[in-house]
Amino acid sequence: MRRGVRIGVDVGKARIGLARCDPSGMLATPLSTVARAATGDADLAEIRVAADEADAIEFVVGLPLSMSGARTPSTEDAVAFAERLAAAGGRPVRLVDERLSTVTAQAALHRSGRNTRSSRSVIDQVAAVIILQHALDSERAGGLAPGSVLSTEGP
Repeated sequence: MRRGVRIGVDVGKARIGLARCDPSGMLATPLSTVARAATGDADLAEIRVAADEADAIEFVVGLPLSMSGARTPSTEDAVAFAERLAAAGGRPVRLVDERLSTVTAQAALHRSGRNTRSSRSVIDQVAAVIILQHALDSERAGGLAPGSVLSTEGP
């Protein structure tokens, strides 16, 4: 298992959920929710600041595939965002399968007594935690870094 903090990223149309792990890569925890910028790179700048403050070694971005594994418009949006993050983030970006992460996050919050409407920003953070924790668990179990890595040189 590689050592170092990773930042989990759940890319949505309106918000981006962030999570982080401890330096030993054992446990993912919620970090923040960033408003998705309609234009410009304010969202990327905020994510980069969070990664710099955590001294993160990489970003782990959820790749939303359909249940059959096919790419969707959300997949293309997440990949485009991940490519921009790789170009601006100064550290590697890994794409990992995130099927059902948001559904799982919503169910967990519902079980804890929170409704979806009042928990939208929290759902994004919980989804980022689920994405990152899955990646950490996969790396620990298999000994290999999860997903596929994008170049930091950009698209």
